[in-house]
Amino acid sequence: MPGLACQSPTSQDWVAVRTVSAGVTPGCYNAGVTDPTFAVVDVETSGLSTRRHRILQIGVVTVASDGTVVDQWCSLVKLRWRFARLGPTRIHGIRRRQLRNAPTIEDAMGNVSRLVTGRILVGHNLAFDAEFLERAARQSRSPLDVSGKLCTLWLSRWLDPERTETHRLSDVCARYGVALDRPHDALVDALATAQVLPHLLDGHGIDLTCSTNPASSLRPLFMPASPAHRRSGHLRRLMPQL
Repeated sequence: MPGLACQSPTSQDWVAVRTVSAGVTPGCYNAGVTDPTFAVVDVETSGLSTRRHRILQIGVVTVASDGTVVDQWCSLVKLRWRFARLGPTRIHGIRRRQLRNAPTIEDAMGNVSRLVTGRILVGHNLAFDAEFLERAARQSRSPLDVSGKLCTLWLSRWLDPERTETHRLSDVCARYGVALDRPHDALVDALATAQVLPHLLDGHGIDLTCSTNPASSLRPLFMPASPAHRRSGHLRRLMPQL
């Protein structure tokens, strides 16, 4: 995985970032450091349809069962066609010049596969991120063999059965005092999601610090493997409600 310095995504030549917790060697987890339980993901895309739009940026944060961030990785993704549309740049802030020297989707998905394999995949509105990642994984032949899927959007909504609150990532972060200073940047959103996750699990009465099998403890909260969660039309209807 690339070990490039972390730069602002507004930098012209920003390509990838890989940082790890103190004392952890990139690519392996040192003795005494808890192996991550969760892989928190976020993608920025050129639109909402997996058939017509493409991933522009991917962020992955691996998190231990006690909520400690162990590893973080992010990459922009090179366009397959030079003049392919970028979609709502006013939202994601990604410019064409930033993608010229970015890794290909095949290279990026190889890293994603290594980071998420065997872990619980987490995202805010994970149905959206997972649909794009799974399509890219199939095309690049990089398996995403995860042990379950948790959506922080739905974890938050389940704690609000009367629907008296909004559940956009920015709103959830504000409720739990989590900073979200650059929304719609894949790494920033993934880190924020990783930080609200322990609060949401606590709200559901789940304490993983003493669990020997987190996947088993969390299974009742896993996303169902429902085709309805995987259709772009469903995602477009859901987006205004977030």
